[in-house]
Amino acid sequence: MTARALRILPAYSAYIKTYTLLRESRRWSREELAAYQAQALSRLLDHAYRNVPYYRRVFQERGLVPEDIRTPDDLVLLPFLTREDLQANLPDLKARNYPESAFEYVTTGGSTGIPVGFYYEKGVSRAREWAFMKTQWDRVGYRFTDRCVVLRGYIVGSARDGVFWKKTLCGRWLLMSSHHMTEETLPAYIDRIKRFKPRFIQAYPSVATILARYMQEHGIEPFPTVKAVLCGSENLYPWQRDLLEEVFGCRVFSWYGNSEQTVLAGECEESTHYHIFPEYGIVELIGRDGRPVEGPGAMGEVVATNLTNFVCPLIRYRTLDVAVLGTDACTCGRAYPMLERVEGRLQEFIVTKNRRFISMTAVNMHSDIFDNVAQFQFHQEKEGETLLRIVKKPGYGDRDTERILRELDRKFDGDVDVTIRFVDEIPRTRRGKYQFLIQELPLGQGGISV
Repeated sequence: MTARALRILPAYSAYIKTYTLLRESRRWSREELAAYQAQALSRLLDHAYRNVPYYRRVFQERGLVPEDIRTPDDLVLLPFLTREDLQANLPDLKARNYPESAFEYVTTGGSTGIPVGFYYEKGVSRAREWAFMKTQWDRVGYRFTDRCVVLRGYIVGSARDGVFWKKTLCGRWLLMSSHHMTEETLPAYIDRIKRFKPRFIQAYPSVATILARYMQEHGIEPFPTVKAVLCGSENLYPWQRDLLEEVFGCRVFSWYGNSEQTVLAGECEESTHYHIFPEYGIVELIGRDGRPVEGPGAMGEVVATNLTNFVCPLIRYRTLDVAVLGTDACTCGRAYPMLERVEGRLQEFIVTKNRRFISMTAVNMHSDIFDNVAQFQFHQEKEGETLLRIVKKPGYGDRDTERILRELDRKFDGDVDVTIRFVDEIPRTRRGKYQFLIQELPLGQGGISV
């Protein structure tokens, strides 16, 4: 057997094992899922206690042993793991019973301003993740043989040759550069998509929105072959969903996860609520006091425990994401816990003068007051104040400014002073995303107050 085959074999095995489990467990009852999760948690905690110095220390400091934590509810006996903890203790979070060759170092800066590094199990973690993603996309009919346009954070081609895309996965995926999408280049993008005839578009919501707005403004018909738009890695705002479904004439399917692989949830065939994979991890929602929030409609910060990464366990990891609890019943029949919606990162909230947090979901409305705005971005450095950068369309006038300020004052209930500044362009992040809010206030430690 070749060296390449030896590398591929564990990944393939992890994919098949995980995908097979998920095909079976989607039909399990709530009691069966709870039993599986409790058993998986027991295995993880026993492993962490025996092989991970950081968790051995945590257990000993609290006079605990793994057997003291029998169910997910008992996790409250353990402390949260913050990004700062991860930074400071990463060497001691590596499992000692794995060879060095098993560790793949991964970093993420995200939108929190706190860069972190952690470890995947080389080859295996990504293969297992793909099994979960494929299971989600199965719900809207995705097949390995389907053609897919990818509009995410890729930089492809250059202005010199005018080609901003390339094929991958044996020609099935067309990666398109998100960094070169302009009024001048978008006609070529649209022409190439039409000729590629994709069945799915996989995208950051903000990037798909740029394409959709251009198509809407120029009266361009939906791509006839596209069955669904697969959105992830950013919060999907309700107005974006409405716009994408209208312009592309198909279902928009959204999922929620993070680079740390502590939580994964996605919509189903019948609902836009996020179904949390209990086989993937345990999810808690906590309020400002650090205690669990309860009941449908309750909002809190997502705290997650991954059940599959044994090389670098992340237990009760504070994601700094904010979500709203849903009901635990869906007409699709899956007995998964659900989130009604994901509000985004704490850094996607504007803070008022009296320290209320207002979500960009509430602010970032699709309204006729923005009809003459090409792009906009909020920037907050001080409580109760925000700068609003606007890229004008040709028809923008003083009346638009007045209407925008009046509507924002209503939404902020008079507790945020807004200053408008007109700019020629708003740059994307290095990952190709378009941020609606640059939040400079240190919100990560204070929880939420809504």
